[in-house]
Amino acid sequence: MNEPVAVIVNTSGGTASSLGDKLEATVRAAFAGQEIDLRLVEGKHITEAVKAAAGRSVVAIGGGDGTQGSAAATFASSETAQIVLPLGTRNHLAKQLGMPADLAEAAKVAVGGKAEQIDLAKGGERVFVNNASIGLYTKLVRERDRRWGPKWLGTIPATWIVLRTLRAKPMMLCIDGRRERVVTPLLFIGNNRYSLEAGSVGQRESLSDGVLSLFVVAQASPLALIAFAFRALLGKADGERDFCALADAKEVVVEGRGAIDVAFDGEVERMALPLTFAIMPGALKVLVPHEAASPDAPPAGGRERQSLNRLPHRSGEPNSLA
Repeated sequence: MNEPVAVIVNTSGGTASSLGDKLEATVRAAFAGQEIDLRLVEGKHITEAVKAAAGRSVVAIGGGDGTQGSAAATFASSETAQIVLPLGTRNHLAKQLGMPADLAEAAKVAVGGKAEQIDLAKGGERVFVNNASIGLYTKLVRERDRRWGPKWLGTIPATWIVLRTLRAKPMMLCIDGRRERVVTPLLFIGNNRYSLEAGSVGQRESLSDGVLSLFVVAQASPLALIAFAFRALLGKADGERDFCALADAKEVVVEGRGAIDVAFDGEVERMALPLTFAIMPGALKVLVPHEAASPDAPPAGGRERQSLNRLPHRSGEPNSLA
C-alpha cells in the first residue's frame, strides 16, 4: 500500500498567505483523488515540520524559494523526492523546474512526475537553491523591512536611501584556492550558471552543471549602479565595465573576521566569517512534470554554455567586513 503524500505548506507568505481561510480547502482540492498528509505551518515552524517528514518517499513543499531551500537542507543526499509547489511570492525554483503555476496541475506531479537530481549550494551550513549575495541587496532588505516592513512598495524608497549611503567593501576571496582582493558594492553567488544575455537574464540553463557562478560588481557611483541595473535587466551588462570579477567555481571563501549579512534566496541572515560557499552536485531529488526539460539538458538552439573565467590579477591581506 502506497503511503500518503506528505504536503507541508508555509502559511506565512506569498500565495498561501493570500488564500487565508481558503488555503486548506484549496490544497486538498488540488490533490483531489490522492491520499495526502497535510500540514499547514507558519514559516518559523517549517524546519521542524520538514524534519518530521524526513524518510518519506515523496514530500510536497508549498512556499517560496526560502521555504524550498529550508526543506532541501533536510532532504539533501537522501532518497526523499521533493515536489516544489509554487505557493510563494516569486517561485523562481518552481519556474526553473518547469512546475505549472496552477496548483492542481503542479499536484499531479506526485503521481505522474519524473525524478531528477539537481544541485544545491551552501554558505556555511545554510543551504540555498537559487543564489546568495553580499552588499547592496542585503542592505536594501534591512532598510526596507525596518521602515516599511516586507512590502514591495517599500523597495523603491529603500533602494534610494541605500544607494546614497552605500560604500563598496573590500573583500578577500579565495576562489577554488586562488586568493583575490576585490572592492565591490555587490557580490553575487549563484547555484549553477546565471545568464546575463538578453531574453534570459537571471535564468539558468541547467541545475546540474556542478558549479557556482560568481559575479563581483565593479565599484561605481549611485547613478552608475542604477544604470548598471537597467543594463543588466535588458541583457546588456558589460562583463569588462560592470564587473571586476566573473568566475565559475566549486568553492568561494569570503575571508575576514567578524560577521556579515548575507541574503540566501532573498532571506537575510547574519553569518560568521570566514564564510565558505560550495556547490553540492546532484544533492536533491525532485519530482517534475514529464514535459519539463531535464536540468542537464543542452540550451535551446544548441548554444554552448559559456564559462565565466575573468578574475582580477591582484592579491592582498584579508579585510574585516564586520
